[in-house]
Amino acid sequence: MTVRNILIHPDPRLRKCCERVDEITPELRNLADDMLQTMYDAPGIGLAAPQIGELRRLIVMDCAEEPNAQPSPVVLFNPETVWNSEEVETRDEGCLSIPEQFAEVQRPAEVRVRWEDLDGRPREEKFDGLWARCVQHEIDHLNGRLFVDYLTPLKRQMITRKMVKLKRERARA
Repeated sequence: MTVRNILIHPDPRLRKCCERVDEITPELRNLADDMLQTMYDAPGIGLAAPQIGELRRLIVMDCAEEPNAQPSPVVLFNPETVWNSEEVETRDEGCLSIPEQFAEVQRPAEVRVRWEDLDGRPREEKFDGLWARCVQHEIDHLNGRLFVDYLTPLKRQMITRKMVKLKRERARA
């Protein structure tokens, strides 16, 4: 497993709609392993393939919240939301591609998601709490959408300017 570099906003690859995965190959299983390793190393609770420059419909997440909880990784190929609750929640969100920036985002409290697992088997599950927030955030990435898109234009511009500055600083280092 390899820890990959995470793209920082603004990067045009983060705004692209990702291609559907037609066949889950050993290469894609290795990509999923790399993504999990990258996510845990960051540390984060979710990562979408475009965040490491791979424009494929693949996300990984692990939202086990209890202290000292065993890892509970989930790998989702071609995830799609098939149902949203009418109840919504507003919580702080952050993103590995927008480091150290957080803002309140409103999302459905529960979602039902359909995807294919590492063996290509169809799966469907209802997520709530942090899991629901994370899966919605990561699916947004597959469609070229970032959490800052839910903010006012002014807040979005402020965060984007901070990211441009961060990228410049990292390039000089």
